[in-house]
Amino acid sequence: DAARGGVPGRNFKAKMLLACQTARGVRAASGLLRPMTATVAAQPRRFYQAPQKEMDFVVNEAYNLQEHYKSLPTQNGPTTDAETVRFTVGAMADWAESVLVPLNESADRVGCVQKGPNEVVTPPGFKEAYAQFVEGGWSGLSLPEKWGGQGLPQSLSILTSEVVATANWTWAMFPGLSRGAINTVLAHGSEELKEKYLPKLVTGEWTGTMCLTEPQCGSDLAQVRTKAVPSENGTYKVSGTKIFISAGEHDMADNIMHCVLARLPDAPEGTRGISLFLVPKRKVDDKGAISKDINGVSIGRIEEKMGCHGSPTCEINFDNAEGYLIGTPNRGLNHMFTFINTSRLGTAIQGVAAAELAFQNSLWYAKDRLAMRSLSGDKNPDGPADPIIVHPDVRRMLLTMKAFSEGGRSMIYECALLQDQLTEAEQNGNKAAVKSIDDRMGFLTPILKGFLTEVGVESASLGVQVYGGHGYIKSNKQEQNLRDVRIAPVWEGTTGIQALDLLARKVMLQKLKPFHTHASEMYSFCWSVAAEGGGTNLRRHALICLAKTLEWQYLTYRLAAKATVGGDRDSIGVASVPYLMYSGYVQMAFHWLKMEVAAERALSDPKNALHDEDFYKSKVQTANFYYENLLPSTKSLTTKMLAPTSSIMDMKPEHFSFDHAL
Repeated sequence: DAARGGVPGRNFKAKMLLACQTARGVRAASGLLRPMTATVAAQPRRFYQAPQKEMDFVVNEAYNLQEHYKSLPTQNGPTTDAETVRFTVGAMADWAESVLVPLNESADRVGCVQKGPNEVVTPPGFKEAYAQFVEGGWSGLSLPEKWGGQGLPQSLSILTSEVVATANWTWAMFPGLSRGAINTVLAHGSEELKEKYLPKLVTGEWTGTMCLTEPQCGSDLAQVRTKAVPSENGTYKVSGTKIFISAGEHDMADNIMHCVLARLPDAPEGTRGISLFLVPKRKVDDKGAISKDINGVSIGRIEEKMGCHGSPTCEINFDNAEGYLIGTPNRGLNHMFTFINTSRLGTAIQGVAAAELAFQNSLWYAKDRLAMRSLSGDKNPDGPADPIIVHPDVRRMLLTMKAFSEGGRSMIYECALLQDQLTEAEQNGNKAAVKSIDDRMGFLTPILKGFLTEVGVESASLGVQVYGGHGYIKSNKQEQNLRDVRIAPVWEGTTGIQALDLLARKVMLQKLKPFHTHASEMYSFCWSVAAEGGGTNLRRHALICLAKTLEWQYLTYRLAAKATVGGDRDSIGVASVPYLMYSGYVQMAFHWLKMEVAAERALSDPKNALHDEDFYKSKVQTANFYYENLLPSTKSLTTKMLAPTSSIMDMKPEHFSFDHAL
C-alpha cells in the first residue's frame, strides 16, 4: 500500500476482514472443519480463546508499543497505530478460534498419512485452513514489501503467532518453518536466489523446511555427511539423508524449499566444513514455473510420535537433488543459525502456548467440578460439594499456570521489540547497533527457549493434575497438550544444549558482556521502582528482584572462577541447567515487576486505564504469587549449580547399574 501512496496496512485490513467473514462458512463445508454447533457455541470455555485483554495489557501498558513503533519508520511503525494492532490481533483471534481450534483435536486423532515417496496427506481441514491463511496475507505480515509482504513491524507477527500456536500448534509449524527459511534467504541469499524464490515463500504459496539432523548425528552437526557436488551451471548436486524434518512433505503448497546442511568435496572436517543449500522439491525455471518432475527428493518415512501428530516428521532422501548455495562456502552452520534462532523463539512461544492452553482448559473445570468441602467452611452450601477452585492446592496449580503463561508472554514480547530494533538497525545500516542488539538477543534466546519450554511442560502436566483422573482421558484435551509440548525442551537444541550455550558461549566466551548489559537494565529499573514505591508490594518486590539480580551476577562470577581459575571445566556442565533455570526465574520476576508497575499505575489512574479495576488487581495478586511461591525455586537451583563436580562426575560408567546395560 505504501508503494502505491496509500496508508500502510489498509489493504491488509480488508484482507483480514474478508478472511474472518469467510472462516465460518469454510468450517462447515463438506465436513472438512467441525461446524460450530449450538452445544459448542454454548460452551466456548472448552476451546481456546485468545487472551486479547492480556495481550493488550502487555503491549500497551507494560511496554507502550505505540511509542516504540514511532522509532520504526522503515517498518511502517509510525502508521501502525493501536487500532491497527488491536484489529490485527483480533482478526487473527477470530480466525484462529473459528478455524484452527476445531482442527486441533481431530489432527491429533487422524494424523498425517504417507501415500508414496512424494505424497503425504495432512489432517482434514489443514489444507483449506492454510489456503485461507495465504489468501488473507498473514504469511507476509511483517516481511518486506519488496518481496510481497505487508512491511509491518516484526513484533506484530510475533503477537499473532502466539495466537496461532496456542490454537493449533502442529498447524502453526508449517508457516513457522517457512518464516525461518525466508529469514535465512533474506539474510544470506544472493539477489538472484531472492528474486527467484522469496516472492512465493513470502506469500505462503511455497513453504520451507530446516534439514540438519542425520541418522548418525542430532545436535552434533560436526558429523554431517550429506554431500554437495558442484555442477557446471553453478548449482550443486546434493545427496544424503536427513531425519526428523518437520513439514518435510505435505499437500498444503505446490512446492517446498528445503534448507539443507551439506559438505562440499574439499570441505574441512567438523562444523567449519559445512555449507548451506536451498533445495526445492520441484525445480523452478527462470520464469517461476514449477517443473512437474521431482528434484531428486523423496520421503523414506514419516515418524510415529508421542505427540504433534498433525505435523509430518519426515525422513528425507536427497539423491543428486539440484540445490543452490546460500551464502559463503563452509559458513553454512553460521548462516543456518538465522533459521535456528527463529525456530528457538518459535519454540519458546510453544512453551507459553502450552501454559496458556493448560490454564484455560483447567480454569473452567476448576470452577465447575464439585469435590469435597473447603477447609475454611462451605462455599457452595446448596450443592453436594464445593467447586475445586476453593482448595489451596488447586489454586496453587492454577496460579502457577497463569503466572508462567502471562510472565512468559511478557518475556517473548521483550524479544519481539528487540527484533523490531534489530530490523530497523539493519535497514539503516547501523552495524554497531545490529551487533549490540544481536548480542542481547543471543543472550536472551537460550533463556527463553530453555526456561519457557520447561515451564510449559510443567504447566501442561499441572493441567492434567487439575482434572485428576479425567485429565488422563483424551476427550478432555489436557493429555494432548502435554504430549504435544513434551518435544519443546528437546527440539531446536535440548535444554542442556541451551544451558551450555548460555553459560559457556554467551557468558563465559563473551567475558560476561551480554550479561552485564542486561543486568544493568534490570538494576536501573528495580532501583527506580524501589525509590518510587507505591502499591502494596511494589517496593518489596523491586528490592527482591534487585537482590536476585545481584545474586545472579555473583553466581555468574563464582562459576566463571571455578571453571577458569580452578581449572574445573566440567563444573560448567554441572551448573549449566540449574543456571539457565535460575536465570529464567529471575528474568520472569523482572517481567512480573514490570507488569505490576503497569497495573498499579492503572489502579492509581482509573480514568486512563484500558481495563477494569479487578483486572489490574488480579495482575498485582499474580505478581505477589510469583514472588512468594515460584521465585523461591532459585534457592534450590543455587544449591544445585554450586554442587561439587565430583557428585556427578565421579561414578564410572560401568557402575551405573550392575543388572543391565552391562
